[in-house]
Amino acid sequence: MKRYSLEHEWAILEGDTATIGLSKYAVEQLGDITFVELPQITQRAAKDESIAFIESVKAASDIYLPLGGEVIAVNESLESAPELLNDDAEGTWVMKITVDDASEFETLMDEAAYLSYIETL
Repeated sequence: MKRYSLEHEWAILEGDTATIGLSKYAVEQLGDITFVELPQITQRAAKDESIAFIESVKAASDIYLPLGGEVIAVNESLESAPELLNDDAEGTWVMKITVDDASEFETLMDEAAYLSYIETL
């Protein structure tokens, strides 16, 4: 099951590994993505802490971790082809982490709650 943060990242938790990406809404708001600065493998961050950076033709924005943990993989294809996020935001992962506390996943919004949330923005 995919869950969403207030900062528009999504996460899928499998065991103690979370796959993280940006929501379709976030990518649509940013416009054409032109650059993604990925975190370093082994970089650690707490929940809601900035860990990466993204630029588009409209704006620049931080990418926040929806769950605290350690980065174990990054989608290196985004370095040469950041437009992959525009093509399929919900299907393009940005990083994978080993989570510190899997219970944080339950604090994220499910899809229905997230869709209600973005209607208020």
